[in-house]
Amino acid sequence: MIHHDETLLKNICINFVGNQTHHEALVTSEKQAEVDEDMKELLKNYFLKSFKTDLLFEFYDDLKLANNQVYAAVQEIFTNPDILETQSAKLASLLFEASTNPRTKGGEFYICYFEGVILKGESMNAIGFFKSENKDTFLQISPNNENFDLETAKGINLNKLDKGCVIFNSDEENGYTLSIVDGTSKAESSYWMDDFLQIQQKKDDYFDTQETLNIYKDFITKKLPEEFEISKVDQADFLNNTMEFFKEKKQFDYEEFTTNVLKDPSVIESFGSFKSDYEQDMQVSVSEDFVINNAAVKKQTSSYKSIIKLDKNFHIYVHGNKNLIQQGSDENGKFYQLYYEKED
Repeated sequence: MIHHDETLLKNICINFVGNQTHHEALVTSEKQAEVDEDMKELLKNYFLKSFKTDLLFEFYDDLKLANNQVYAAVQEIFTNPDILETQSAKLASLLFEASTNPRTKGGEFYICYFEGVILKGESMNAIGFFKSENKDTFLQISPNNENFDLETAKGINLNKLDKGCVIFNSDEENGYTLSIVDGTSKAESSYWMDDFLQIQQKKDDYFDTQETLNIYKDFITKKLPEEFEISKVDQADFLNNTMEFFKEKKQFDYEEFTTNVLKDPSVIESFGSFKSDYEQDMQVSVSEDFVINNAAVKKQTSSYKSIIKLDKNFHIYVHGNKNLIQQGSDENGKFYQLYYEKED
């Protein structure tokens, strides 16, 4: 999470960005919003409390980073925060240009400047983009003599941020460091991350941990059965041993991992080729020596559940010793034998 107890919300500009397809308007503010200190504290918590800093992003451009217009505007603001109003209108126009998907909702678009945001123990300044797309109905109750009046009003729920991006003043030459919140589906949100911000996941220990686990799972479940005679029990054992390795170790070393988990030289060679092909196809480079990120491991744990599915009747969850499972067949068909000490 972003630690923001001591953070100051210094400046805020508010715009309205509609959907071009629906013939909605773009309304930009000519000056910063004037809000008192109590309102700033409410807005600061609303904007920042939902962010996590495990998965981080960076601006990019296929040809040259400076071509990314949002990145260029961010550079201008960090250099001179007093020009927030000018850059706010420009950023709102860029978002409006990207808002062409019929499913994209119009809403208020806020550009903020923060001082003293804490990222991984370091205090720095940050710029925030936030968009409120959904309105909730609130009940207002007011006393009236010996009775009460009831009214409803539409407003923004301060407990739920629809879209947000915090850009930390860090690693400028590589596209800064960004954290993202997006509560909508991928079909609705691609305009925010891909078309407007133009960002990609940062190549850090989270990325290396995540991608190594993804590559290995694909190898075990898809490629390995094509090249070797391997049972579902053996596949489950490979996956369990991998997750155990990542949970026990602090540092990933490719040679140590393949020797301890894959073991067989032929399987190790096959995995090396598979990893190289994956990197070439996906145009990424995954390190073979990195600090294991526990948050990335935790997120992958559910996808590493070792399940043997038998027709539509049974699922066997394999958590440990594969020697306690035996497979066979008789006149009634194929079967598994499971050995255990106690039944819960």
